Amino acid sequence: MNPRLTAIAGPLKGMVFNLTEEEVCIGRESANGLCIADSSVSRRHCRIKRDAADAFTIFDLDSLNSTFINDVPVKERELRHGDRVKIGDSLFLFHLLETDSSTSSTRILFDDRFSASRDTVRMPVADTIQTMARDLCALMKISAAINSIHTLDELQQQLLELIFEVVPAQRGAILLVDEGAEEFSSVFGLDRQSGPDATVRVSRTITQQVRREGVSILSNEVPESDAFGAAESVIASQIQSVLAVPLVLYEKVLGLVYLYTTDPTASFDEDHLQLVTAICNIAAVALQNVRHIESLESENAELRAVTHIEHSMVGESDSMNSLYKMVSRVAPTDSTVLIRGESGTGKELAARAIHQNSPRAKEPFVAVNCAALTETLLESELFGHEKGAFTGAIAQKKGKLEVADGGTIFLDEIGELAPLLQAKMLRVLQEREFERVGGTRSIKVDLRLIAATNKDLEEAIRQGEFRQDLYYRLNVVSLEMPPLRERKDDIPLLANFFVEKFSHKCRQRAMKISKEARTRLVNYDWPGNVRELENAIERAVVLSSTDTIMPEDLPEAVLETESTSSEPVTKYHEAVLEKKKQLILQAIEQSGGSYTEAAKLLGVHPNYLHRLIRNMNLKPEIKR
Repeated sequence: MNPRLTAIAGPLKGMVFNLTEEEVCIGRESANGLCIADSSVSRRHCRIKRDAADAFTIFDLDSLNSTFINDVPVKERELRHGDRVKIGDSLFLFHLLETDSSTSSTRILFDDRFSASRDTVRMPVADTIQTMARDLCALMKISAAINSIHTLDELQQQLLELIFEVVPAQRGAILLVDEGAEEFSSVFGLDRQSGPDATVRVSRTITQQVRREGVSILSNEVPESDAFGAAESVIASQIQSVLAVPLVLYEKVLGLVYLYTTDPTASFDEDHLQLVTAICNIAAVALQNVRHIESLESENAELRAVTHIEHSMVGESDSMNSLYKMVSRVAPTDSTVLIRGESGTGKELAARAIHQNSPRAKEPFVAVNCAALTETLLESELFGHEKGAFTGAIAQKKGKLEVADGGTIFLDEIGELAPLLQAKMLRVLQEREFERVGGTRSIKVDLRLIAATNKDLEEAIRQGEFRQDLYYRLNVVSLEMPPLRERKDDIPLLANFFVEKFSHKCRQRAMKISKEARTRLVNYDWPGNVRELENAIERAVVLSSTDTIMPEDLPEAVLETESTSSEPVTKYHEAVLEKKKQLILQAIEQSGGSYTEAAKLLGVHPNYLHRLIRNMNLKPEIKR
């Protein structure tokens, strides 16, 4: 393993930093293990920690600009080989290359119970390696073959077939175990004549003994053996000879190779034991590497899926992690999904993530806002129309459902769908067919439907505004988008993500967010959720006169919120806030507690006054 960071952009470009320490701090201060002389980097920006399992985790140390992994701001993330680490204006590549290590033989334990047995031979693995020279040709052939295979099943089958060429076994099996597990995690059997389709009986007594004690077992005339003759599997399969050898790597038993024959004229000898033991020493490395590669490929596939989702929906809170897991489970299916949540929470982003991680990812994703069009226009937009169907229909037009054929249709604000269109959509969900407006021919479509709403559909059903049967068709799988006020830990990550986005869009250097401004962002409830935060950051990036976003660059609604943090705010904003409070309290007192009259005295709309009172938490003072 050679963990290191390679700088590919920034003031340290071209330099390589080896991560040999258990913990490395990165920042602008010279005391850091990796010092980056750049004003866009915080004094102590982040740290990389290595744990006992040689895994590397990066932690952001509340930096002003966040730490980005693969263009996504993170607080804490395990690093993977090839990850891009962005710190200020610097960009690094994380490398974690493994080097091959030679295996060492392990000592074999002998059990005195079998010392007097005439038909059982026990032999330490280390002793057998010394005699492998006479079988060098066979070993070289096996080594060349198994080291060129990269899938576990193919490797196990090839290994057993090669063993059958040099050992008179009728059937064989390779049994692998995960560390700490009680049962074998992988079992592969092979019959010399029938191939992998035949049933291979394995003695649990023998396999558990080999695994537990790490010894090789050779036993001829098994039915007469005191040790194994009474085993049910031995009796059932009429085994005559057994050869079981452990797969040992780094003094740990990874599993074993189990060979047997039912032919009374065939038997195993010590030469076979030595040869198979030598093969197992070579194969243990190959088997472990292939399992490791398959595990990494599986993890990388899952990581790519999660990373794709995280790129769309930034956040590391518990509620967002639960959402990511739900999306990853729902995406591969074709089930209809109903996404609920307040306006601005990112329901369309979740829908796109489901589509992009599904088998339909290469097909169209078509989004329709059901609240944006009148009933007549929406009907034509969804289902299309025939030429002459109504005034202005001068040509045939395909609807969004036809355009989405093979892919996904996303119906936003489904709760606003008119009753007539609800009935037509019910047929689409049930039959996957419809007619164009003015048409008589049914059109079949193959599509997945994802709907979203910020409306209480259950209440709409009680009010007779939404069809119950359509609701049941839509609500197969339900996802809930958490509002931003319930995941405040994600606000700094989202803010930095949007700063990066709009700085790039405005073609200017990446900006910072001051601590005072960040405090205001976190304390605000964001009734417009992520969309409101995005707009606030875009406004701040455009209007800021420096490279740091200050409180005065934020919208007034954010500044009106009472601070619950010990972080000091500027004297100017504190004075402005205090003056606002006095004016509001005086107006309410003069109006005798009437908010409507107080709003008239202040010259503002009553709704705005209500918002000010809520944001400034003035209700307790008004009641007094």
